[in-house]
Amino acid sequence: MDGVPRVPEQRSPEQSATLRFGVLGPVRAWRGEEPLATGSPQQRALLAALLLREGRTATAAELIDALWGEEPPSQALAAVRTYASRLRKVLDAGVLVSESGGYAVRGLGEGALDLAVAQEWAARAEKARTAGDLCRAREVLGRALALWDGEALAGVPGPYAEAQRVRLEEWRLQLLETRLDMDLEQGCHAEAVSELTALTAAHPLRERLRELLMLALYRSGRQAEALAVYADTRRLLADELGVDPRPELRELQQRILRADPALAEPSSPAAEPAAAPVRPAQLPATVPDFTGRSSFVTELGEVLSSAEGRVMAVSAVAGIGGVGKTTLAVHVAHRARAAFPDGQLYVDLQGTGPRAAEPETVLGSFLRALGTPDAAVPESLEDRAALYRSVLDGRRVLVLLDNARDAAQVRPLLPGTEGCAALVTSRVRMVDLAGAHLVDLDVMSPEEALQLFTRIVGEERVASEREAALDVVAACGFLPLAIRIAASRLAA
Repeated sequence: MDGVPRVPEQRSPEQSATLRFGVLGPVRAWRGEEPLATGSPQQRALLAALLLREGRTATAAELIDALWGEEPPSQALAAVRTYASRLRKVLDAGVLVSESGGYAVRGLGEGALDLAVAQEWAARAEKARTAGDLCRAREVLGRALALWDGEALAGVPGPYAEAQRVRLEEWRLQLLETRLDMDLEQGCHAEAVSELTALTAAHPLRERLRELLMLALYRSGRQAEALAVYADTRRLLADELGVDPRPELRELQQRILRADPALAEPSSPAAEPAAAPVRPAQLPATVPDFTGRSSFVTELGEVLSSAEGRVMAVSAVAGIGGVGKTTLAVHVAHRARAAFPDGQLYVDLQGTGPRAAEPETVLGSFLRALGTPDAAVPESLEDRAALYRSVLDGRRVLVLLDNARDAAQVRPLLPGTEGCAALVTSRVRMVDLAGAHLVDLDVMSPEEALQLFTRIVGEERVASEREAALDVVAACGFLPLAIRIAASRLAA
């Protein structure tokens, strides 16, 4: 049937009625060759969210957030249940299961999801390229790219779908760049020029595409046009972003000007040139009216600054809810950013919620933030943790693990190399976290509490009603969160 992505393997007659799903385009489902009705856009958004979780359970709250974000309708939970009930009637029995107040898609056959097939082809292509078999690598990578049928998750609403669309488009472009790089390695310069010209027009700020276009033009005997691409890139980056082209692009321009003989012939099969290391900057914004805690700020700052001479510095900040653990940790992390020039990672581990974040999920997110392609992210927790420590080797990165459930959740997320540091917040005192520098955070002193209250409400108002202000902060139990809420309401 036209427009149906094909899993690139021959199917036996016994497999003809198996379920297949597509997300690399509109969200669609088939039983064998028969298309299935996936319902309204919101219903397709629910199906997409479950398919992309690869069998893991999504709670009702997570699905509501995925479909509507911060402003769900009043009947959001009922709507989710209705969508799930309708999908269950369309799909095979036992595919969409209810579990722990949430839902999951289970029991799919191998190759049932086009994204999983594309990931498998991309991994095979990388192996073939590493082995020096460029012909095989190009063929297999072409199969992966052929599975896209327009924009991924096309027409699917909700913040989760939008984030996944961006992720999948970025991955598609990375695969395209890799395939085009292999085209040039095999001498297909003229053929690559037209495709690269169209791609650079569609993605004008993507420097790797422009670098490949310059090389393809030069090898096609079009030196002046190759230099014109560089001039256009430099002008565009300056106008749009106020930056210069990356060093690789500048070096290529100089080599073209010198007519470097090494540029005239394709390079021998080799791994794709390594991109500049990704420097994540994931810290949440610090509050502008941070108050007090000066001894803790100094103490934690000193521990983090000592990371250079130790395997790692772990500061576990413990305290009751609302005492200001996250605010303190984020403030300290921002002050220490200069000591960690290779980036800062952040995650809310949701340790106090009904479903704490799984370490393997967090590691997958961290690895991608550090520049690891999706296809290179391993499946198991142990392999992801090992790759994570390897990626951090030689870098100076600060990891802020907020709202941890326990030490077991934290251990796989700790960097293991000299120069990195981790800052952990939790309601429990992590005495079983080996080598941790423990900080017990209590409520604010009356003076600090009143100072925070004054910064939010205003000095003039507090000065005229000092006793009343003291009563308010005392009624808040000297907890920063409660004080901030009460003061903000008064200020408003």
